[in-house]
Parts: sequence; structure tokens; C-alpha cells
Amino acid sequence: MGNKLIVIVGPTAVGKSKIGVELASQIKGEIVSGDSMQVYKGMDIGTAKIKEHEMFGTNNIKVKHHMIDIIPPQKDYSVADFQEDARNCINEINKSDKIPILLGGTGLYVRAVIDEYDFQVNVNHVTRLALLQIAQENGTFKLYKELKEIDADSAERIHPNDTKRIVRALEYFKTTGKPISSSMVAGYKYSLFSPLVMIGLNIPRTILYERINQRVDTMIQEGLIEEVENLLKAGVKPTNTSMQAIGYKQVVEYLSKKRSLKETIEIIKRDTRRFAKRQLTWFRRDDRIKWFEVDINNPLNIINEIKAEIGRNINI
Repeated sequence: MGNKLIVIVGPTAVGKSKIGVELASQIKGEIVSGDSMQVYKGMDIGTAKIKEHEMFGTNNIKVKHHMIDIIPPQKDYSVADFQEDARNCINEINKSDKIPILLGGTGLYVRAVIDEYDFQVNVNHVTRLALLQIAQENGTFKLYKELKEIDADSAERIHPNDTKRIVRALEYFKTTGKPISSSMVAGYKYSLFSPLVMIGLNIPRTILYERINQRVDTMIQEGLIEEVENLLKAGVKPTNTSMQAIGYKQVVEYLSKKRSLKETIEIIKRDTRRFAKRQLTWFRRDDRIKWFEVDINNPLNIINEIKAEIGRNINI
């Protein structure tokens, strides 16, 4: 049993799911999704959620997946909730004598699972409301400037327009007197899991961006607009956390007549490319990750190299 964990990370559209499934099928593994939005039911197209037939390795073994379709999109689900549920999944997989594989692209969520992130600080509603009012009256950048002064590490990780996370970081500081980055005291070096093997996947940037553009076109063809319409009809609010996902937020704005479909598609592509760049920046900081270049013509030909890397630390 033990407390082992394999982590596979990389930018969106790099091919993590295909490689993760093949690896898991060969080493008696089970996959724990590290995606912040695949937890929501009914959000399949825009999150590129794995389909049933894609869960099989080339050996015809079906790989069990966890942390997918676990909550309704009307419910807000925090990184602290994700942390608890994902760790429980990993522990149960270890107890069953299988190998857990955390497969993800959301950097904060992956690190929250594997490292000592402490989210257990009471919400200060008065401070939060005051900060939100400042953002509404003076713009988010005023708050972002303040965050840079008191917690440069957090400011570097948070986008200047991400009001929710900026407010949370400032609220934490004003409540505790400490920067929120200091609550993540483990940094990269004190993982809860041992042995831990972290694998990074990458492809040339131009090819990655081409894949992203094609993926967005495919999502539109498969019915992303209709998927968002159905979610809104089911009572999901544009302000719900689920609707802040790339693709969904932009389609909500399109349905509100803020821009044309053509403009919406281009913005989704642009924002997804930017997200992929931020993912790589985030993961490149972690020197525990062993990086592999994915062969775009035959992505599975690196499986044996990955298995060899894992085998140095985990008995597979």
C-alpha cells in the first residue's frame, strides 16, 4: 500500500489524458483528475472531459477515473474542497494496492493536493465586502497594486484581473497579518506523499497553440454554445464558480449579446493560449518535475521512458 503518488502535469491540449490512461492501464493505476472544472456535472465539452471510450489503454484495460462529475455546477467548489476530496481518493487508491496518478493542468490545485497548503482560515465577510466595494468603485488594479506591495509572491501568481483571488489574498492578509503565500509553507519541497514522482509533458509552443485553436473549433462544433445554454436554463448563474471557466464565461457573454460568435471564438482561443503559457510558467518553477517532450506523431512512444523514470522510485 504505502503513500505513493505519480503526478502528470503539462499545458492544456498537450495530450495528458491519452498518455495518463495508457500509463495507468500498464501499471495498475487509477487516475485522479487534477482539473478544477471537470468536477462539475454537465460541463463536458468546454472542459474537454474524457469520454468513456477514451478511458481504455491500448491493452483494452479500462482505467478508473476519480474527481470527475462529482458536484452540480450550481454549487461553488473551492480549492480547499478539492484538496480534501482528492487526497481522500488518493489514499483510498493506495489502500486498494493500486497506483494513484494525479493528472492535471491546474497548478494551484495540483500543489494543494500534494503539498502542505493550509486553507483553513475563517472567512472575514466584512473585510471581503469592503474589498469588493473598492474593486467595484475603483477597479481591480487598485487592489492588485496593494497586493504587490504586501505579498509579491501571490501577486506574481495571480492575474491582475482575477478579482476573486486578489480579494481573497488581501482578505487573508488583513485577517491574519500574514501574506497568504506564507500559509503555503511547504512550498515545493514538503510533499505529503512519498514516494512521489512528478512527470511533465510538453510540445513545441507553435504546435501547442495550433492544437488549442483546433480544440476550441471542435468544442464549438460539438455544441459548446448549447451546453452553456442548457446550464443556464438549469439554474446555473453566470456568477457561479463553474461559469468562470475559460470557454463558459466567454459564451455567457456571447449569449448576453456582448460580442459576435466569431469574436467569442477568437477570445476563447486567445485566453486558452494564455492559460497554457501560465501553466508552463507555474510548473517550470517546480524542480521536482521530470520533463518529457511528447512526440506529436506517436505520443505513446514515451511511455517506456516515463515508466523507467517512475520505476526508480516506485515499484511498478
